[in-house]
Amino acid sequence: MQPSKRAAGRGNIWAALVTVWIVWGTTYLAIAVSVRSLPPLLAGGVRFLLAGTLLYAWAIRRGDREGDRPTRRHWRSAAIIGALLLMCSNGMIMVAEKTVPSGLTALIVAMVPLWIAFFDRILFGRRLQPRVTIGLITGFFGAALLVGGSIQGDKNVAGTVMVIGAALSWTLGSLYARDARLPARPLVGTAMEMLAGGAMLVAAGVIRGELSGLDPSTFRVSSMLALLYLVVFGSLVGYSSYVWLIRSAPTELASTYAYVNPVVAVFLGSVILNEPLTARTVLAGAIVVVSVALIVTTQGKPATPGEEAEAVRAASGE
Repeated sequence: MQPSKRAAGRGNIWAALVTVWIVWGTTYLAIAVSVRSLPPLLAGGVRFLLAGTLLYAWAIRRGDREGDRPTRRHWRSAAIIGALLLMCSNGMIMVAEKTVPSGLTALIVAMVPLWIAFFDRILFGRRLQPRVTIGLITGFFGAALLVGGSIQGDKNVAGTVMVIGAALSWTLGSLYARDARLPARPLVGTAMEMLAGGAMLVAAGVIRGELSGLDPSTFRVSSMLALLYLVVFGSLVGYSSYVWLIRSAPTELASTYAYVNPVVAVFLGSVILNEPLTARTVLAGAIVVVSVALIVTTQGKPATPGEEAEAVRAASGE
């Protein structure tokens, strides 16, 4: 998992890049299909517990097993990141997509790089380059246009607010993960986050009352297949490709997923789920995507171990 950037072939880099573009972009569609008949928080918990178990069993046996053993401090950091990225962010997305279109969800979540740049300036006093400032201004304008046009009725308001909260939670988790103490092996740390976040999602689902109303006879085959897709492709294939990519290619190239994924999600939601696609949504989405691209390409820099470990797009999705 640690090839040098010189050794990585261009074909392999592009194969991994296209995998991340497409696979992570399809997770929003898969989430929308899974929550049609599955309880959202419990489904999310099962997704990350399964993926985390498989990934941990594979990754813990590789690399520096003696000098890089997970410690109590590592597990505490993983639990905090899992709570912010998976339990809060992904959990809210799972619940919100019962009423909010998957394409719109992806566009709102695409604002995460904008929020990170904003909080970097407000909380950490980091100077922003002129292009980043322009990206922030135009991006939040596009977001206001996007959210304003998406609110139609109480359900849409609640769902849209949840997605915005999910983006903010992912931002906070990403900022914390930059300096969090985690195992040096990125896949081990990520598996720990999945296990912690998955357990918390299951607990949240039980508290929400999803277990009491559980009726397996109502589960659709399409929903169960969508959940399996999220486990295998969203959490394992997509993330593994991303980890390899950020160690083998320029970070600004790997980061292009942030503005390609929403385009894929909007297209699939419109074509497969017949989600409404208005001129206002297209315009606002284009503004957000261009703004994110402006920020990501301006801030391109070598990834740190903390940044590698925080990128669980299964997330999303991501």
